[in-house]
Amino acid sequence: MSGAALGIEIVFVFFLALFLLHRFGDFKKQHRLVLVATLLAWWLCFIIVFIIPLDVSTTIYNRCIARNAVTPAPINVSQLTTTTKAAVTNTTSSGLVNANPTSSVSPFQECYKPWSYIPRGIMPIFWRVVYWTSQFLTWILLPFMQSYARSGGFSITGKIKTALIENAIYYGTYLLIFGALLIYVAVNPKLHLEWYQLQTIGIAAANTWGLFLLVLLMGYGLVEIPRSHWNGAKKGYLLMKTYFKAAKLMTEKADAEENLEDVMEEVRKVNESIKYNHPLRKCVDTILRKCPTEYQEKMGRNMDDYEDYEEEKNINYPSEKTLVKLHKQVIYAVQRHNRTQVQWRMVLEQAFHLEDVAKNETSATRQFVHSFPPQESESWIIRRFYTPSVEWYWECLLRPWCSRILAVILALFSIVVVWSECTFFSTHPVLSLFAVFIQQAERTYNYIYIEVACFLTIFFLSICVYSTVFRIRVFNYYYFASHHQTDAYSLLFSGMLFCRLTPPLCLNFLGLTHMDGSISHQNAEQTAYTSIMGSLKVLPLIADVFYIYYPMLVVFLCIATYFNLGTRCLNLLGFQQFMGDNDMTSDLTDEGKELIRREKRKRQRLEDGETRRREWKERYATNREDSSRNRNVNSEQKEPTYTEMTTSRSSKYSRQNNRTERDRIELLQDAEPLDFNSDTFTDDPLDSESGR
Repeated sequence: MSGAALGIEIVFVFFLALFLLHRFGDFKKQHRLVLVATLLAWWLCFIIVFIIPLDVSTTIYNRCIARNAVTPAPINVSQLTTTTKAAVTNTTSSGLVNANPTSSVSPFQECYKPWSYIPRGIMPIFWRVVYWTSQFLTWILLPFMQSYARSGGFSITGKIKTALIENAIYYGTYLLIFGALLIYVAVNPKLHLEWYQLQTIGIAAANTWGLFLLVLLMGYGLVEIPRSHWNGAKKGYLLMKTYFKAAKLMTEKADAEENLEDVMEEVRKVNESIKYNHPLRKCVDTILRKCPTEYQEKMGRNMDDYEDYEEEKNINYPSEKTLVKLHKQVIYAVQRHNRTQVQWRMVLEQAFHLEDVAKNETSATRQFVHSFPPQESESWIIRRFYTPSVEWYWECLLRPWCSRILAVILALFSIVVVWSECTFFSTHPVLSLFAVFIQQAERTYNYIYIEVACFLTIFFLSICVYSTVFRIRVFNYYYFASHHQTDAYSLLFSGMLFCRLTPPLCLNFLGLTHMDGSISHQNAEQTAYTSIMGSLKVLPLIADVFYIYYPMLVVFLCIATYFNLGTRCLNLLGFQQFMGDNDMTSDLTDEGKELIRREKRKRQRLEDGETRRREWKERYATNREDSSRNRNVNSEQKEPTYTEMTTSRSSKYSRQNNRTERDRIELLQDAEPLDFNSDTFTDDPLDSESGR
């Protein structure tokens, strides 16, 4: 099994990153380089999280081998050599080893090789490749590609120039931290600048930047994740929050549509002013290809290809710089419009489902009934086993209790993390609960327990950090949306954040478990991941002060998140947030409820119309089959006489007239009646033409 577990986890993590990228990105429309760079960044970060437990178990085994190798020498040298070799190589499994049958010596501790043991020399090379590749991505390649993807330039040179200018701030922050640490080492007379120390300074600068952001995100996730699952058991709370989201999303959707039309109007003017033989016509065609299809058709019909371009003094033609700015606006407006449309459909489905759950909770038949028929895309296996009865028991009885139990477990885990973050620097006595668990398992060499405990711990920390990255939103420039609606800029930004947050996250985990020598102050063998980070003793200010005391701020961040201080501050600044005891929240909730009600009536009318239309088509097809069958029967009979032909012709026309009259009646019945109970007929906010 040597190395097999490592290979299996590498493959598994690759498909996990590919699945997440498929959920948030769009493989068909986005550039291949953007997808590959994001996939590589996510893959490398997830690899670190999944492989760290294997590194810990292998390190514990190597520590046992090292302890046996330095055992004091017994009397019998020949037997000592054989015994020591057996103890070190684990070829024998004896409990106590005596060098001489007549004299007792210090016993050797038996070392059991873990099932996922990785041979020496593999892990340092593996971590070095993973770490430096991720650092190259996060500090050089991904920021450059991020600005390149957002740029509106029409040439590669123009996009590269824009990307370099915009990334000056990212490179500046890193160089500022690195320069400060470099000056500190140069001024200190006890330290000498060497290549190894310069490398350690660079790693420490990157980890300091990541740890600063890591504690902020972790403090939010430690409280919000358990609370979100606890509130998930409250159907009324979720429904009110969905109404609130619907009202906010409708406003954003209207703004996106208005912004798109304004940008398309600018494109139309540019398209009409710049003719087909103008030098900048290629730039205009590039902009048109980024516009929605319906706008492209309208602009194509209004284009006069026979009118030549003639340079006139009275006409101010747009410059290339103006077209670059317009191109950037088109990319952003189209992406925002598409995202809001998809998010609106998702909010509607969620609201309809929660309303169905509220109605079915009092059902006497215990059969889950949907307001609208489920999607036909569901496989027959799901429809066969997930019956209406099973769905009722899951949605109305089991799911709320499962959410509460999961919330309690996550809350206990959060309390343990906060306690360990505040006490992990204490080694005598050991106060960090994670370190206590790992050291207790190390005495019995229960490697399965060690790896499971390490994986659950670092996985929970990763969920707290990564889920916050997926939730944060920076003025619509960075916005994560599922169903393939995340743009290239946000995908690259997430990959950049993951690569910067994962190394300090793993170092923080090793500190919590006392597997980092700089924290536990032990001379035992270090993990392979710690060894490539270098000794932080070069920077005692960072190792003894910042890395130990800064994580304690997570306590204050958790308290602030619990009392919703950030949400209240955003409300005061004018950014509406869901607050249960706020008048603004109540107004938006009522507005969202009315929007959902109108959309539900609208969809119900469409469903009724489709049902009547389908029934009419079935009856019409049945009548046609009967008519064709009658014609086939009559053709097989004998040739009719003149009187029979006359009678048949008259009956034929009478049947045709009757069928035409019947079709007219069916079409009149299929006409949709006016809904006099609705508020208005033309001012429906969900209408695509008047919603704005």
